[in-house]
Amino acid sequence: MRVALYLRVSTDEQTVENQRRDLEAVAAQRGWEVVQIYDDNGISGAKGREYRRQFDRLLKDATRGRFDMVAAWSVDRLGRSMRDLIGFLDELRAANVNLYLHRQAVDTTTPAGRALFQMLGVFAEFERALIVERVKAGMSRAKGAGKHVGRPRVPEKVRRRAHAYKAQAWSGRRIAAELGVSESTVRRALKESRP
Repeated sequence: MRVALYLRVSTDEQTVENQRRDLEAVAAQRGWEVVQIYDDNGISGAKGREYRRQFDRLLKDATRGRFDMVAAWSVDRLGRSMRDLIGFLDELRAANVNLYLHRQAVDTTTPAGRALFQMLGVFAEFERALIVERVKAGMSRAKGAGKHVGRPRVPEKVRRRAHAYKAQAWSGRRIAAELGVSESTVRRALKESRP
């Protein structure tokens, strides 16, 4: 069986090597031929297909019939949204490509494996919702303690000068060049109340 491996970690500080080692060992044990490895290193599973170039390439190659099965280390390596996971499985099914998930021992060549995959997707989406909830609670706590949350404020000196240049009818691009900041920083400075 021709197998493609999909590896993903969320940050550049993490490594896909554990995933690669485990999946290559399973492939050797089962007699699968690893024909391609797709690696989205440092990209969140919450990001859509358009941000995950290797994931997108994997699906395109699946429709081209370049392999018979996709092997991933865990369901959360594929994505965090139930809708995206089901869409992924549907695309594989339409291309007659199966899925193997190492950590959950899911093999979609069986009806039980397909059903389990859908249930695992529910839990992945739930876990993502919990993470978002915890982050929002932490931000709320920080705000309550008087800490600034979000992008750093535009320094007062930059804000003052941006307003002064804008009063002279300078363009945002010219102001940004003069101040040595980005145009988006100039826009934020101009939105903030004039000092």
